Amino acid sequence: MISPKISLVALLLTVSHAAAEGTVHFNKVIRPILSENCFHCHGPDPGSRKAGLRLDTKEGFFASTDKRGPTVIAGNADNSPLYQRLTTTDPDDLMPPAESHKELKPEEISLVKAWINQGANWLPHWSLINPERPPVPAVAPAGWVRNPIDAFVLKKLEASGLEPAPEGDRHALARRLSLDLTGLPPDPAEVEAFVADPAPDAYEKLVATWMARPQWGEHRGRYWLDAARYADTHGLHFDNYREIWPYRDWVINAFNQNQPFDQFTIEQVAGDLLPKPTADQLVATGFHRCNITTNEGGTIAEENLARLQFLSLALQLHF
Repeated sequence: MISPKISLVALLLTVSHAAAEGTVHFNKVIRPILSENCFHCHGPDPGSRKAGLRLDTKEGFFASTDKRGPTVIAGNADNSPLYQRLTTTDPDDLMPPAESHKELKPEEISLVKAWINQGANWLPHWSLINPERPPVPAVAPAGWVRNPIDAFVLKKLEASGLEPAPEGDRHALARRLSLDLTGLPPDPAEVEAFVADPAPDAYEKLVATWMARPQWGEHRGRYWLDAARYADTHGLHFDNYREIWPYRDWVINAFNQNQPFDQFTIEQVAGDLLPKPTADQLVATGFHRCNITTNEGGTIAEENLARLQFLSLALQLHF
């Protein structure tokens, strides 16, 4: 049986079940295209919004106004203003406009057309959709499957024309498991005990043992700390030392305590705004101080922006 401590990690990795093969998924395909090319002028910011048009809301796509009809006519791309403005040869009507230095690739325009013709199924942001368990696929040989996750792995292997590799010996399994759960090689005595354990749940017991140790939170927490840009130095100017390690320890403890994901994020983003916040909840807001900072009196805004853009690109490539 899998330890309940993986719930935080599992929630981090949960995604909506893909639609039938060939269907263009709005959140996975269309929203990123619009966000990259259209949201600056037709997104959530009223200060930069043009023509009163929003493409980040359902109403912006389908609602009619006094000035115009719907931007998207479900099932009819050729008569949908959104598609027409992407494909027109009139430079005055073409979207995105030339001065935006944005241009949709032909394959992206084809995806927008396919999405509209398939019914323009709109979805809210993924964070507002309740996760649902997808149906477990039927696979062969069914005897290889020990838990539902195996079925998804085997289905993907089958689709790629591959077969599962033979199961590793117990020494190899223990090493892989230890490195995955704690980031550390296993203690030889524990490996030998696992190898000699005839119990059918020997592997599950080893998982529970290693996940109960503080190294579990240290190893898992470092991925979150990387995403939060945690560092023990400022990152700019003299790159001086700074003490924000209590936040690091808070993240580690959150993983080790299997803190619910909503609580995990709320306390970091707004722990100080909670009713009677505890010291730990205040420490959690150290999330906001993980950015690179400078104590230089003559800092140049453009220099900081360039450094932040470089760091953002590096993180995108890393993840």
